[in-house]
Amino acid sequence: MLIDSHCHLDRLKAAPDHASLQHLLSQAKSRGVDYFLCVNVRQKGFTSMQQKMAEFEQVFLSAGVHPLDVQEGLDTQELYQYIQDPKVIAIGETGLDYFYADETKALQQSCFEQQIALAVDVDKPLIVHTRDAREDTIALLKAGNADKVGGVLHCFTENWEMAKAAIDLGFYISVSGIVTFKNAGELRTVIRKVPKDRLLVETDAPYLAPVPHRGQENQPAYVRDVAEFVAELRGESLESLAQSTTDNFFNLFKDAAKLVGR
Repeated sequence: MLIDSHCHLDRLKAAPDHASLQHLLSQAKSRGVDYFLCVNVRQKGFTSMQQKMAEFEQVFLSAGVHPLDVQEGLDTQELYQYIQDPKVIAIGETGLDYFYADETKALQQSCFEQQIALAVDVDKPLIVHTRDAREDTIALLKAGNADKVGGVLHCFTENWEMAKAAIDLGFYISVSGIVTFKNAGELRTVIRKVPKDRLLVETDAPYLAPVPHRGQENQPAYVRDVAEFVAELRGESLESLAQSTTDNFFNLFKDAAKLVGR
């Protein structure tokens, strides 16, 4: 069994309605992908995402504000209301992105700090986006006592030093289809080093489709391609990698484990 630990099902052009989304999830199921974490990026978009995913028991949710969407605002009281839904198993996607939005650095940091505090308060792990902000990301996680709840650095593209610092804080490293790209040599070196009990796989669909689907809209079924590539990269069988990443998912997201009776 595989789990797509990070996707945006509500943003898939190929799944604008219930029937088409059911079809895509069934396609994923046929490739051994049983569960999905649909990640919130805009606070204003949570309710529509929640409604669209309500009938899919295999889909878990998160609630949070992406660093590239912080200018739309963050209301932690509203987020607190959203996470009363048992399907909401994490806070995020939050974090820092200085690559695309260096000009909102201070606002990003404030929103990140508030979401870390919320995660600690409600005892839910964090989903962290980080790009060109290695030192500040780790520093804010440490300052906010994020080690109390842990989380994941999703779609990881940074260096081993950052991965190690996050792992030391109790975080997991999630690898996306980027690892299959030709220019991902440094990332492959990092992924080989990540301990087996700290690794997750994801699609980040509809973005970043892995080889051999690059250029297409990404979809949850393609997490199988990511897993196959990573297993070969690390010298493991696909079965072993699938088992460990599934166990890791449920060890991190304990609310999801409770929902499925693990």
